[in-house]
Amino acid sequence: MSVIVSKEEAHKLVDQLSENASWDDLMHEIYVRETIEIGLEDSKAGRTKEVKEIRTKYGLPE
Repeated sequence: MSVIVSKEEAHKLVDQLSENASWDDLMHEIYVRETIEIGLEDSKAGRTKEVKEIRTKYGLPE
């Protein structure tokens, strides 16, 4: 799934990085931002599961 991003949003993301940020730092910020956006889209579309269901699936205590 791909999230549409405006150039303005991309510029803001880069501007928030420190002066000595690496390419890895930029890629991490992009990954985090995209993951959050995808999660929000999933939530709005009702593509979520109950915590209890996930804990049961992985054998975790409730």
